[in-house]
Amino acid sequence: MGLPVNVGVIGCGVIFAQYAQTIERLPELRLAAVADLDHERAREAAGRYPGTEALTVEELLAHPGVDVVLNLTIPAAHAEIALRAIAAGKDVYGEKPLAATTAEAAEVLRAASAAGVRVGCAPDTVLGTGTQTARKAIDDGLIGRPVAATATMITPGHERWHPNPDFYYVPGGGPLMDMGPYYITSLITLFGPVTTVIGAAGRTRAKRTIASGPRSGEEIPVTVDTHITGVLTHASGVMSTLVMSFDGEATTSPRIEVHGEQGSLVVPDPNHFDGPVQLARPGADPWETLPATAGHPDAGRGVGLADFATTPPGDEPRASGALAYHVLDVMESLLHAAATSTAVTVASTCRRPEPVTGLPGAATTAAT
Repeated sequence: MGLPVNVGVIGCGVIFAQYAQTIERLPELRLAAVADLDHERAREAAGRYPGTEALTVEELLAHPGVDVVLNLTIPAAHAEIALRAIAAGKDVYGEKPLAATTAEAAEVLRAASAAGVRVGCAPDTVLGTGTQTARKAIDDGLIGRPVAATATMITPGHERWHPNPDFYYVPGGGPLMDMGPYYITSLITLFGPVTTVIGAAGRTRAKRTIASGPRSGEEIPVTVDTHITGVLTHASGVMSTLVMSFDGEATTSPRIEVHGEQGSLVVPDPNHFDGPVQLARPGADPWETLPATAGHPDAGRGVGLADFATTPPGDEPRASGALAYHVLDVMESLLHAAATSTAVTVASTCRRPEPVTGLPGAATTAAT
């Protein structure tokens, strides 16, 4: 595939602008076309980016000038759009999760394999300097053998700011399916795949009230658990404790904290690309801030798409479909473990993604 890679976007909702801005500034990508069920919204989106066509979904999938389909639809439509793109012979990269269920995601991966096309998936925030600097610190032995981690996300729920938050509270939504991919992808980047999970889950109320936009004051039903906690055991032996909640106001806990035999790390919010990585070791001042030593500096949503689109044939991109499938499998397994009060073996596995190394001008961490 020649450069720049021509990207066709399906779904021009809230997240579209962030991807479009990244595509515009990366020379390896070009925003060729956009489509949305609301064609007027597609026209408005295309108008902000010269040279971008506003098409119907059918026209975009059939367009010979589109190399990769960027699927930014709602989670319930991820599998349908991915399968249609694959049937059209296009590589497809989607927003997280890969699909609403592992059954749908498996169908997507099987179809892509049969068609000889590739599937990639967000999140790509783990490719920034935050998670990658923490990974390098771990790989360089700065905390010795990693033993455990905690990952915490607590918010009051997206209905406070999102004008149409319904999909956050139906199957495929909830704090785990919505935000879990960021945290679990980061944990897998740091420690490798997950083998078993245990967990518990619940919900505080049956309805939520929209607080902004034209539907402000409208109540929507809640049909998924809104507080989930679990323990993930990685193949490497690390045990990660995960808390995902729409039932609290805020938290002062670090988003991810890693503990090893010779030290501890604070890892920045995996919903962001950067942030300080802090290290505590015996005999040193607590929580030394490490310089950024790995990852894409000044990254934005879409850097994973660029990695996907430019990865040579036969190599696995960092934001791969296989990784996204494993993350989804871990989340489904955790929900099953919570519902049945049992330990659940995660059926799938994946490769630990390759690190993003060679940050220009950065210092090199080394074990001491």
